[in-house]
Amino acid sequence: MVARIYKPTRTAMQSGNATTRLWVLDYEPEQPRQVEPLMGYTSSGDMKSQLRLHFDTKEEAVAYAERHGIAYQVQEPNEPSRRRMAYADNFSFRRIGQWTH
Repeated sequence: MVARIYKPTRTAMQSGNATTRLWVLDYEPEQPRQVEPLMGYTSSGDMKSQLRLHFDTKEEAVAYAERHGIAYQVQEPNEPSRRRMAYADNFSFRRIGQWTH
C-alpha cells in the first residue's frame, strides 16, 4: 500500500493558513468504495483509508514511513505567486483597461 506525503492547500472557503502548516501522510485506497444498494450509503473495507497522520516537517514524515517500511511518494507544495497591488492602482493613469462604475 502506497502512502502519500503532502502539504495540504487551503480551501476556497478560508483565508487563513492555519491548516496548511503541517505535512500529512495518508494512504491511497487499495479497493474502490462500494455503494450499498438499499440505503445508498458509501462504504469501504479499506481501514487504512481512515488513517491520517500529521507531521511538523517533511523529513519527519519520510522518516516515519521508512522506519515502518511504508512505500511513499512525496508531493512538493506549489507556492502561489502573489502580485502586490494597492487600491490606488485602480485609478492610475497607466491602467491598461478602462475604469467604469
